[in-house]
Amino acid sequence: MTHHLLGLHRSAKQALAVLLDICLCVLAIWAALALRLETLFPPLQAIPFVAAIGVSFAIPIFVLMGLYRAVFRYSGARVLISITRAVAAFGLLFFLAFTVVGVQGVPRSVGVLQPIIFLLLVGASRWLVRLWLGGRIAESPDKSDWPNVLIYGAGEAGRQLAAGLANARGWNLVGFLDDDRNLWGGSIDGHRVHDPATLPVLVELKTVSELWLAMPAMTAGRRRDLIESIRSVPVHVRSLPSLSDLASGRVRLSDIQELDVNDLLGRDPVEPQDLLLNRSVHGKTVLVTGAGGSIGSELCRQIISLEPARLVLVDNSEHALYSIHRELLGTLQRKQSSDDVDVDVDVDVDVDVENAFAHELVPILASVTDENAMAIIFGHFCPQTVFHAAAYKHVPMVERNIAAAVWNNVWGTYVCAQQALSSGTETFMLVSTDKSVRPTNVMGATKRVAELIVQASAQSLNGSSRSFAAVRFGNVLGSSGSVVPLFREQIVNGGPVTLTHLEITRYFMTIPEAAQLVLQSAGMAKGGEVFVLDMGKPVKIYDLARRMIEVSGQTVRDELNPMGTIEIRVTGLRPGEKLYEELLIGGDPESTSHPKILKAREASMKRDALEEKLLVLQGLIESNHSVGIRQLLAELVPEYAPASDIADWNSGATTPMLATRCEFGSSLLG
Repeated sequence: MTHHLLGLHRSAKQALAVLLDICLCVLAIWAALALRLETLFPPLQAIPFVAAIGVSFAIPIFVLMGLYRAVFRYSGARVLISITRAVAAFGLLFFLAFTVVGVQGVPRSVGVLQPIIFLLLVGASRWLVRLWLGGRIAESPDKSDWPNVLIYGAGEAGRQLAAGLANARGWNLVGFLDDDRNLWGGSIDGHRVHDPATLPVLVELKTVSELWLAMPAMTAGRRRDLIESIRSVPVHVRSLPSLSDLASGRVRLSDIQELDVNDLLGRDPVEPQDLLLNRSVHGKTVLVTGAGGSIGSELCRQIISLEPARLVLVDNSEHALYSIHRELLGTLQRKQSSDDVDVDVDVDVDVDVENAFAHELVPILASVTDENAMAIIFGHFCPQTVFHAAAYKHVPMVERNIAAAVWNNVWGTYVCAQQALSSGTETFMLVSTDKSVRPTNVMGATKRVAELIVQASAQSLNGSSRSFAAVRFGNVLGSSGSVVPLFREQIVNGGPVTLTHLEITRYFMTIPEAAQLVLQSAGMAKGGEVFVLDMGKPVKIYDLARRMIEVSGQTVRDELNPMGTIEIRVTGLRPGEKLYEELLIGGDPESTSHPKILKAREASMKRDALEEKLLVLQGLIESNHSVGIRQLLAELVPEYAPASDIADWNSGATTPMLATRCEFGSSLLG
């Protein structure tokens, strides 16, 4: 019967709920009359009249206050509060009708007794349905095949998570771990709280396969130490997000996620400086290029929360632009309807929503290399702040497609910078990379030239309040092409996990932290700076891969452990790849008002000399002369030292595999 009921259409379930409340309303009237008249058989002639009035009050109020939108089997404290409010509103009308005004033949005390009884009946009905449909009264399923779970953290978050597990299928909670020794040996909802030191024994005795961390307030350093201490235990570690992510104040089973790799790195984020965040964004027209990319999209998410007057999204990928535009529309819609807190409502972004926010959020499908398009965009919207994040960034891909990459990364930056100068942009911020420091690849060289363009643009604004600057940082966790999602996919597939060299190291930062620091860098820019974000300590990719394997409940298979489950395989450095990344060309960076943002002391070029070189570069790109392009990049960036002589797939003159032309095309054309 339970399965049949759960399988009903939502409208049928709502109709049953309405019918149930009608019955409860009539039952409460009968009970009120029975109590008042001290008999189980009150006069039947009074009940239909009172019931008609009661039902006509109750059902419309319940509908208006959203009681039938809630899912009964997930009813919790919020739903009970909503029920109390709805019955209180009903009770006020019922009290006025039968106690204050009065109806002949109906005792006035019924106006007080009935709402109280009705509240108890409605609340009890929701609670019983939750127990029944949630699986406690229904026949208990066979849990023998369900993974056994331990929750680390017996605080409020852990208890809410345990409550969610009690109503869920597929997981079997076997206990808690907690650092508070006063809780050891105690019980929470029938589950024992254990000393964390007993974890290895518990995993073996109770065949635990999952350990869920429910300590959202824990510092990053403490989480790193904790995870390091349990790496040797063969258990899959998952985690709740941080407190800042659990904005709703409720912990749900869906909040459990794969362990954030940032937990393994242990970076303690620095609180943002609101003045710097708002200075170049709040109340202004902001334009983001590459708005659909990893960094660009996160910049957009944070910018929209700072309430700009308008946010212009520019990207040449239709899918990426559509995705971030739709997401931001949903954010704006939720913000506008945030007063509706009684039930969770899925945001359905439609044409009306898009039209409603058309002035605030403008998606434009265009390439930053298109001078005409950029002139129209900058001329029409006159952005006060520009974040230039559009770039080709995948090193091996760029090495094989030199002309396209230089055209996008260098010429696209020049076009945007020129239009920003012409349209009066107050702040122009280039998103750069640590690969621009002593580059061994084309991508890094192009980003260093982009920095030179921004520095040269700032020279023409000497003495002005307008600022053109760049911000440079290393790898961001979870971005497209990052090793983290690649490693995670390889682990899920059973390995091997591949890396290019045992000694390769990288700096890492989360995408939200990087975007937040970019926004704050824009707030402190005066003109011509190359800001450098403090990336912390570099991480060996091999160590990162090993940690990810171990916190997934697997073991590394190597010479010391031939029975391990996942192998780490070295594939060799890719074209243009460096073993080590650097953040500074020179030394001795300057400090700023922000502890995580430094200023590099980097050389620049005169604008006239740079533009002369860029004109030559433009001609080489148009002729697709990859050798000449690389030579000119070396002139512009003396530190550029190509790792090898790599063939460009787009240049027939330098690519042996493309040296033979396809002959059948001419015959088709006659």
